[in-house]
Amino acid sequence: MNIQTEPSVKGAASVDLKIVPRRHVGRWIGAAGVVLFLVWLGVSFYRAKIDWATVQEYLTVPVLIQGIGVALLLTAVAMALGLLLGVITAVMRLSKNPVVSGVAWLYIWVFRGTPVYLQLLMWFNLALIFPVIGIPGLYSGRMIDVLTPFIAASIGLGLNQGAYTSEVVRSGILSVDEGQTEAAQAVGMTKLQAMRRIVLPQAMRVIIPPVGNEVIGMLKTTSLASAIGVSEILSEAQHIYYVNNRIMELLIVCAVWYLGAVSILSIGQFYLERYFAKGASSRQLPQTPFQRIKSIFGTNRKALS
Repeated sequence: MNIQTEPSVKGAASVDLKIVPRRHVGRWIGAAGVVLFLVWLGVSFYRAKIDWATVQEYLTVPVLIQGIGVALLLTAVAMALGLLLGVITAVMRLSKNPVVSGVAWLYIWVFRGTPVYLQLLMWFNLALIFPVIGIPGLYSGRMIDVLTPFIAASIGLGLNQGAYTSEVVRSGILSVDEGQTEAAQAVGMTKLQAMRRIVLPQAMRVIIPPVGNEVIGMLKTTSLASAIGVSEILSEAQHIYYVNNRIMELLIVCAVWYLGAVSILSIGQFYLERYFAKGASSRQLPQTPFQRIKSIFGTNRKALS
């Protein structure tokens, strides 16, 4: 019986092997498709004959700059109210008291279950239910005078945001090990002290990313406030192009301002995430844009051994 032997290892080692890189055909096809789409998009805008001089002119119109300022202010006020309500509601949801947790669940159910546009309209027309507001013997006034469009939009957006933020905060609190709370209580802290000093600081690395997305989403949601008379940038642009019929040019101006504001908010979110990630993970912190530029163009490179 003949037994075939394998080729010798020495002979195989002497053969020069050619390394052939893998060809990513799908990647090149996808890149070509993206390039064709961008070319088609550019040609479409060129054929539409966009008046870029008008776009440049209206980028610095004071009424539009004031409009983006109103949108940013409304975002800040609504998010502040939403964060406050979110933290309180999240703690209430985690309470062992069935009444407290039930009230928190009801609040979340109502404000997550109805459209924010509907909520804005209801807050703006609250004077139909409560025509007079005040404290007996101290102050009394008409609701329609107190509840201005900006205040109604701030309350409506803030209450709606609080319902969503509460679930984000609750998930962040639950991500912290229960042993942290038990250790804090063992050294004499109350539950509120442990929540404020121990649990919430550790939960921030889980809370910050989705809350940052909520802030960006809130900035864009403020455009709905024009339905109740808030003069933000989109409503002001509509008032202008109803007169001069430069619809696409004014919409491009709004897009530029929104993109600029979102870019600034995204930078702030990046540095907040980076700050709260310190010491919380074994992974290396992401490089800042300046560190990336320095690593590419810097001269401090490792010497060849």
